[in-house]
Amino acid sequence: MFLFSALMIGAGAATIAYLVATGQAATVDGLFLALTALLLASGFAMYLIYAIRRAMEPPKPAAGPAAKPAAIQT
Repeated sequence: MFLFSALMIGAGAATIAYLVATGQAATVDGLFLALTALLLASGFAMYLIYAIRRAMEPPKPAAGPAAKPAAIQT
């Protein structure tokens, strides 16, 4: 999922760069296409940031076996 997110961010950035370079971003259709690409890229970027932060946090200690009650002596 990490690599797919990075690919989608790159594709969104490339789409916006293409629209600006060709001048299509100045039209209404190009503006909506650029905003859609930006929204898609930002959504995947938020997931990428979440995944990186989650991977960098220290692991939680594993819970050991539950304490067993002492045997009742009669």
